[in-house]
Amino acid sequence: MIDSTKHKFLRYILFFNLYFAEGLMIAITTVVTALYLREQGVSIPITTLIIGIVNIPWILKFIWGPIVDHFIKFGRKTFIIFGGLLSVFAMFLASMVNPGVSLIPFALLIFTSHIGIGFIDVSTDAWAIDVSTDKNRGKINGSMFAGQYSAWAIGAGLLPFIGSNFGYGLAYFTNGVIILLLLIFPFFVKEALRFKTRPKIVPLIQKEFKKKTTLLVALFSPLVFMNEGMLSFIMPIFMRDNLGLGDVQIGLIAAILPITLAIGSIIGGIATDKFGRKRTLYILLGFSAIFTASLIFANNWWKLSIIYGIIGFLMGGHSTVSCALFMDITNPRIGATQYGIFTGIANIGLNGGGMVTGTLVAALSYSQTFLYASWVFGPTILVLYFIRLKKRSNKKD
Repeated sequence: MIDSTKHKFLRYILFFNLYFAEGLMIAITTVVTALYLREQGVSIPITTLIIGIVNIPWILKFIWGPIVDHFIKFGRKTFIIFGGLLSVFAMFLASMVNPGVSLIPFALLIFTSHIGIGFIDVSTDAWAIDVSTDKNRGKINGSMFAGQYSAWAIGAGLLPFIGSNFGYGLAYFTNGVIILLLLIFPFFVKEALRFKTRPKIVPLIQKEFKKKTTLLVALFSPLVFMNEGMLSFIMPIFMRDNLGLGDVQIGLIAAILPITLAIGSIIGGIATDKFGRKRTLYILLGFSAIFTASLIFANNWWKLSIIYGIIGFLMGGHSTVSCALFMDITNPRIGATQYGIFTGIANIGLNGGGMVTGTLVAALSYSQTFLYASWVFGPTILVLYFIRLKKRSNKKD
């Protein structure tokens, strides 16, 4: 067993690895499933609705988190392995189901796979809270999101290629195999539990959510991620239906977003540890609003690639900084639960925003939908202004 407290760089590798598994599920859902359903003749509103439904387990972190905290004596790693195996099993079964014939069973299997990833997510987040300080929390979140976005990029490029050339069933099977291989790494890392006694979850949660700052952060969380949901759900469909691109081309262009997300997450993590959470967020959110609105000018593949890449960089930065902020105010005794609530609410914004994009496009247009995706940053910045954070500790890593 390798002790991550003695080999501090190992923390970044560990969390990069675990979030890599999560990124693969984002790619298989937002890119591969979107293309697969459209290939099977499923309408745009139903496609985005299905993608939103199978992502609901990400919203239900307020269920997975308390389970992980309640059984703290088993450690975070136990639930990471459990969640991973559940996700892999569901992926293998989904690879055998044709959504054109059996849409509901197919959606249920993807939903189940996301339940497994939900357990990986809340357990990994709690583990990160246990081993991080406010001086390295941005960089740790940067490594996590870099892993997630790198996997998203690889998945967005590789899995559509497999699907279009060898059948989409093999793409889902391949995704399951990669996640299974990723589960090997945590076995070799020693987990040192910060707390070993079962916390009184309900009283602690009630106490935390009586604080004004906690409530404002809970309001901020869905707003800051809504833009990401709107764009990630609709862009593969926009590229196919509006620009007339093929699946492999779409996969390659879709990979630009997570690549720049990964770069932005690392830069954002370093910047926020140096300059603070709010100052960094104001800059990133302001520019995100401007470049999201500029998507109305993306009438060919190269304009889209440039604008999409810039948006990805900014999105990766503000996602990382936002999650570092969530960790800053989370009580570590209920790390999986409280942080899970913040990110679960955030996924309501991400998922909810994504689910309505198909309807917005059908009722309005792609250009107007992009403008709405830009507009959501206005209320986000307003809420951020009223959040008051404590002065950061000078404790060294």
